[in-house]
Amino acid sequence: MNSILCAIRQLSVTYGKDTTQPAALRGVNLDVIAGERLAIIGESGSGKSTLARAIAGLLPEGSRVEGGIGWPSGGDQPKPGRDIGFIFQDPTASLDPVLTIGEQIAEGACRHLGIGWKEAFTHALELLHRVRIPHPEKALKAYPHQFSGGQRQRIAIAAAISARPSFLIADEPTSALDMVVQAEIVSLLDELVRETGMTLLFITHDLALASGFADRVAIFEGGHLVEQGPTGTVLAAPQTTYARSLIANHLDLSSPPLIGKASPL
Repeated sequence: MNSILCAIRQLSVTYGKDTTQPAALRGVNLDVIAGERLAIIGESGSGKSTLARAIAGLLPEGSRVEGGIGWPSGGDQPKPGRDIGFIFQDPTASLDPVLTIGEQIAEGACRHLGIGWKEAFTHALELLHRVRIPHPEKALKAYPHQFSGGQRQRIAIAAAISARPSFLIADEPTSALDMVVQAEIVSLLDELVRETGMTLLFITHDLALASGFADRVAIFEGGHLVEQGPTGTVLAAPQTTYARSLIANHLDLSSPPLIGKASPL
């Protein structure tokens, strides 16, 4: 049995100094198992992204946090970029428009792997090959605006894994993409995790998208964790009214999972 990588206990998060502001997360208890693919599912405002940022240590200044997050396997809080790779929802916002693709991918390797720029650029080229960006040698010298939305997200994935993190968090990485490209991105993440043994926390509002590859799902409503368990078990026999409603409204169980519909990358 794999060990617990991240242990979340009674975690509550409130933004800002206004004490009347409702908490974005409320008393969440959740374990992330090393090497698993865990899907965090819920509608907008359910607390999914807050959970992701709390785990990665990326909450905005002034956030009020109660409870805690422990790391039984590694001890200290892992560092974003080095130990935890983070893929944001919008690659247009997460990629710097004035830096080349090569510079943005190589930067993380230089900073966290202790290698020089030349070796880091070679590493960046390998990653562009791995995420299947066309003409990767040319792409190294190009800028984000020269790529499609799906290609930018693949570049963002390459940047997120450039320091070889053991834990990858993907915060709704497909929400701005069309259905075919969504499936391509999920398929790519699935391949990367299988090959490297990374732990993946995949955040989405789309049950169908997660159903084809997640080992476990955790369903959030209004800042509360309302249900969790193995994907097949939760989808086949949800225990809460909210989970049953979410599955009924957002997942056609008669259709194959979207990951099986991905076109070649």
